[in-house]
Amino acid sequence: MAKILQLKITLKDIEPKIWRRFLVSDFWTFDKLHRIIQKVMGWENYHLFEFKFGDTRIIHPDEGYLEENELDSKKIQIGQYVNKEKQKFEYVYDFGDSWEHEIVVEKITEDKIEDADKYPKCIEGERACPPEDCGGTGGYERFLEVLKTGKDPLGENPEELKEWLGDWNPETFDLKEVSKKIRK
Repeated sequence: MAKILQLKITLKDIEPKIWRRFLVSDFWTFDKLHRIIQKVMGWENYHLFEFKFGDTRIIHPDEGYLEENELDSKKIQIGQYVNKEKQKFEYVYDFGDSWEHEIVVEKITEDKIEDADKYPKCIEGERACPPEDCGGTGGYERFLEVLKTGKDPLGENPEELKEWLGDWNPETFDLKEVSKKIRK
């Protein structure tokens, strides 16, 4: 019988924390978990990713090729590796910007067949995800400085950076909008 996992994902190396709490089935693959994370966090799925369990990496294989310690994210069900409360594992997105996330299994419950259409579901979160391709944590901090002071610490035109950011607000988390995206 499938189980429902309550997961909390937190973006590492950023203060105040950016995090989401969401529900998924352990029957789904890690590829599906990756796509759900993209939606709950606000990423746009432009880059490669990996889940890490010690030395084991679960990835989208490059042209079907896998190293000895790598597993195909489309073939491995979440429940094969995620199976106890308080368990922690890592999710890395965009190897250039290197967004590292910690995922904690907060709760595991039995799935009722009649409730299956309720998942995936985001139930809580705080703050907006950094903009895609902003340059990792250093670039993110630079954008925050430009928004706060109107000056670019690197001496470039802050108006160009603000234009690139558009209406992005680092403090905004819209649960309704995330819920709409995750259900598609």
